[in-house]
Amino acid sequence: MILLRRLLGDVLRRQRQRQGRTLREVSSSARVSLGYLSEVERGQKEASSELLSAICDALDVRMSELMREVSDELSLAELAASAAASEPVPSPVRPMLNAVSVTSVSTERVTIKAPAEAVDVVAA
Repeated sequence: MILLRRLLGDVLRRQRQRQGRTLREVSSSARVSLGYLSEVERGQKEASSELLSAICDALDVRMSELMREVSDELSLAELAASAAASEPVPSPVRPMLNAVSVTSVSTERVTIKAPAEAVDVVAA
């Protein structure tokens, strides 16, 4: 099962790490406890819209950008889960994930082509 809170936490963690910031720095800026932010990043707690707004402000990231990245991750996870379960890919498949297109799906591998490179998502 794909958990939205896990995907959201992964994206938040990547945003924070791209900036080279610590949990302590972001939790202080967002005025949320370090432990709670850690649980949100690990997908153990559901973040309210108010909390997400505070974290996005602390990271200087638009919430729409955060949600777009989460949406793209969810689309990829659904494709991988579909391929792993040997189910046919639902039609129509969203042809573009921003500038990324799904070019083929087999029972073990989903091939996704980006403008400059191809990325394989292997079902676990």
